[in-house]
Amino acid sequence: MTRLSFTGFQWDRANRLKCEKHGVPIAAIEELFRRPVAIFPDPAHSDQEERFKAIGKTDDRRSVLMVFTLRRRRADVFIRLISARYMHKREVDHYEKEAARAQER
Repeated sequence: MTRLSFTGFQWDRANRLKCEKHGVPIAAIEELFRRPVAIFPDPAHSDQEERFKAIGKTDDRRSVLMVFTLRRRRADVFIRLISARYMHKREVDHYEKEAARAQER
């Protein structure tokens, strides 16, 4: 698990609606990033900008998959969410195995 150092979040109408469409409240997303989360590079979707996937658990232990990029403004770093959604059990199992492998390295 990683704790990301950042200044804040960059929200606009489009990314708010996309995250909320999947039932994940904005406040829950922001809270997840204030805790340690598993972060993975997303090279398959990093053509125009570097993207990452993050996985965290809500207070009620639901796993959330978040796709984001980092935006820098001078010395400040902002998280710009691209998407966030609750994960299916199969996905949770897959990423837990990936995280265990990464810790072994």
